[in-house]
Amino acid sequence: MTTKRIYDTVATDFSRVNDLIIQRLASDVPLVEKIAQYIIESGGKRLRPLLVLLSSQAAGYKADDHLKLAAVIEFLHTATLLHDDVVDTSDMRRGRSTANAKWGNAPSVLVGDFLYARAFEMMVELQSLPIMNVLSRATAVIAEGEVMQLMNVKNPDLTEEQYMEVIHNKTAMLFEAASHTGAQLAGAAEEQEVALRDYGKHLGMAFQLVDDVLDYQGDAETMGKNVGDDLAEGKTTLPLIYAMDNVDEESRLLIRQAIRKGGLDDLPKVLETVRQSGAIEYTMDKAKEQARIARELLTCLPESAHKEALELLTEVAVARVS
Repeated sequence: MTTKRIYDTVATDFSRVNDLIIQRLASDVPLVEKIAQYIIESGGKRLRPLLVLLSSQAAGYKADDHLKLAAVIEFLHTATLLHDDVVDTSDMRRGRSTANAKWGNAPSVLVGDFLYARAFEMMVELQSLPIMNVLSRATAVIAEGEVMQLMNVKNPDLTEEQYMEVIHNKTAMLFEAASHTGAQLAGAAEEQEVALRDYGKHLGMAFQLVDDVLDYQGDAETMGKNVGDDLAEGKTTLPLIYAMDNVDEESRLLIRQAIRKGGLDDLPKVLETVRQSGAIEYTMDKAKEQARIARELLTCLPESAHKEALELLTEVAVARVS
């Protein structure tokens, strides 16, 4: 019900954003349109465009350009998903086959490029250099985050600090850009603009930390991914980092070996070790702290239904783990 209340706050605008997204996916090349529509319609919550709608209106925006900005953010996000799935050789996302599993790597990469281009085309239409500056920088940072993650595949020596930098760049950066540009579009006062920018950053961190917990607790039906997907890809996330620092030497070597090897041969033992080490609770505490910081940043905004929805989002971020 909490999630429904959030989306109900911007229901009409959200529907208009969806229509605009479909409209601007149009291409004279049928495969481009088919793949783009497939990934756009794959059942995501569209949290990032939601953030644009909520943050802009929480800061007092009254016109319609927030719809276009929301679509831009969704196109940027979708482009990164297409590229991510190729890099990660993923064959499943949100319970469905990935685009690269259905059509191959080359078309997926090229359609991702199309979506980036369409996003920047629409960005220019907004005629705001500050917004273009934020989004172009965010796009570069996200790409850097992807490269950082790739460099650290099968690296059991990744530190917590390095991990936090990766998830900020790879995931939280687009949350940050969404809420920041929403505030910019509204012409928010500097204090509110900075608060909404940082709100998006900390909310995004909370969401990614919980996602990394769910890799050791979730299932394909609820998450659209299998337990242990990160481990299978050799990704060193915070639950593993904490566990390695808080178990006996034999268990620590087991996790290090599992990360270096990738795959799921050692998954049952790793799952047991992670759960017994307190790593799940530790990572969730970190997520809750990020969500708390995000919520507190909203105190400078006037009371409104949109501000309340932003507050509720911080609860939703950490309520996905039972």
